[in-house]
Amino acid sequence: MSQFLALLAQKASLVDEALDAFLPPADRHPAIIHEALRYSVFAGGKRLRPALTLAAAEVAGCPERKVLPAACAIELIHTYSLIHDDLPAMDNDDWRRGKPTSHRVFGEAVAILAGDALFALAFELLTRGGRDAGFEAGAILQVTGEVAAACGTSGLIGGQVLDVVGANRGIDAAELEFIHRAKTGALFRAAVRAGAILGGAHPDTLRRLTVFGEYFGLAFQIADDLLDVTGDTATLGKPAGSDARNHKHTYVSLFGEREARRRAQEACAEALAALAEFGPEAHFLRHAVEFVATRDF
Repeated sequence: MSQFLALLAQKASLVDEALDAFLPPADRHPAIIHEALRYSVFAGGKRLRPALTLAAAEVAGCPERKVLPAACAIELIHTYSLIHDDLPAMDNDDWRRGKPTSHRVFGEAVAILAGDALFALAFELLTRGGRDAGFEAGAILQVTGEVAAACGTSGLIGGQVLDVVGANRGIDAAELEFIHRAKTGALFRAAVRAGAILGGAHPDTLRRLTVFGEYFGLAFQIADDLLDVTGDTATLGKPAGSDARNHKHTYVSLFGEREARRRAQEACAEALAALAEFGPEAHFLRHAVEFVATRDF
């Protein structure tokens, strides 16, 4: 675990340095929106999703620095989703990563616009950043399309919609898995595939990394469900038990803690199996699975 966290911190440092360069200065007019962008982007977080983009590029034999714009785009999209998730109309959370949420600091209107601005900047980085890095137009187009799809009604937004409307009705296991794979898993999958595609991965390598990304995302979300029940506010950086308060359906509420743990471990095993044919170049990805498997739940 300590080895993985050290490697993750190294990748996070690269991502933070790049994000600082890509984001507009806080005092650029109109200053309030740029302050809001930087407030949420640099509010903390392990940078796991962009780290997976960098790691997938490494598996494909591409230097990680070359895909930093794409990795940063993934992190901006993740941050945008958190800002909007925390809004009163969604999860109505006042704390994120131990700090007041964006709408508590800047008001709802600016928070909404900050999320929108991060989403727009993400696609600017995917396109302009990809061109500046020297990637072929076809690869840039494919990655941009896949990331967009991961954010749409078959991905992040679709999962969020079902999460919101499902709070007031019962759902079955198949719909819950769809919500998890869409709301959380789709961006993990896109993060891995973006690094692999831009890195020029062989089709078989891309296929294996795609399977890894899908199961990793599912395992991560199940673990998150468990942490919401078993963790505490100080550890989580946000109110514990918010899923139950918001009547959210989770693996814990549907199956209980024991079965949720079993399913998380099963998804971790599938993610590791997808990496079996790789060598040392995939060590970071393997350590990432072990990190999810041993999170404090």
